[in-house]
Amino acid sequence: MARYTYVLISLLVAASLTMSSCGGDDCNSQSSEDQLQAFFEANNISPDKTGSGLYYVIDQPGSSEKPTPTSTVTVFYKGYFLDGEQFDGSDDPITFSLRNVIRGWQEGIPLYGKGGSGSLYIPYELAYGTNGQGSIPCNTAIAFDIEVVDF
Repeated sequence: MARYTYVLISLLVAASLTMSSCGGDDCNSQSSEDQLQAFFEANNISPDKTGSGLYYVIDQPGSSEKPTPTSTVTVFYKGYFLDGEQFDGSDDPITFSLRNVIRGWQEGIPLYGKGGSGSLYIPYELAYGTNGQGSIPCNTAIAFDIEVVDF
């Protein structure tokens, strides 16, 4: 009987974690691809796409030398939801290691050289995933306008 109690408690804990990890009604039920395609269509955007599913637009390519996924970079950026609401940004350039950011930035920032600018459209699988982060709900595709100042 104790074994069955342990199994039941384990199942209840797992179900509770699954339900709470998504934030209930705050969780987006659309796939990343559906979210992004609706956004692109509504805004007449024709981005390029990487093999991992990251979408991007290069407005200015910048220098021919590009940062690597392990570079320390200095950027200006604006992060926003696909409805246009801004959730983060920098008025002054910020410097950080690409090792310490979401996978969408690790892959996307190296597409631009010094002085390069454009937009990254990041599926939730390459952003904050099924758990979300701070004001970013789970299962939410996000976008960033970026300018690479230096690396």
